[in-house]
Amino acid sequence: MKPITSALSHFAQAVAALMMALMFLTFIVQITVRYSARLAWLPAQFPFLDPSLYGWTLEFCLLLWVWLIFWGNAFMVRERDHVTFDILFLSVRPAVRRWFIIISGLAISIGLLASIEPTWSKFYILRLKKTATLSSVFGDWIRMRDIYAIYIFFLIAVSLRYGWSVYRAIRYGVADIEADAVGDADR
Repeated sequence: MKPITSALSHFAQAVAALMMALMFLTFIVQITVRYSARLAWLPAQFPFLDPSLYGWTLEFCLLLWVWLIFWGNAFMVRERDHVTFDILFLSVRPAVRRWFIIISGLAISIGLLASIEPTWSKFYILRLKKTATLSSVFGDWIRMRDIYAIYIFFLIAVSLRYGWSVYRAIRYGVADIEADAVGDADR
């Protein structure tokens, strides 16, 4: 199981790194075009530097940003990386902590899973809406629903993660979960 989770973790990190690299390259293109636009002779000499061809860069960076946020939070950010207010959690006995994990994990998991259908229903209208400028680069197939579809993956992934923590709390208790969190922190 460890090799599979490690491979999936590396894949998620590689996808996030690719998105960051694309964002950075798009940003460099934006800077190049912005400063070359002041030189009237440059677009005449090199037509690919015409500033009117690069309106898509802002929308592409926004698309990557939305995907990067939800991708990272769904597949890369660990529970211990979140800011938590756990004074009450740490002040009770392990048996009560276990129930805290089970109840809160089930509530989060069920809530996120229950929100998938209403969210997808709201996204249904977005299948008709085209992006403002990305069609000039990617064609007419990309729709606003495609841009925000990562949110559905986020809902599913986070729900499964909390479901897994509930399973582990039921099966192994709190001590093993806390030991794993400490062991992960040492790595």
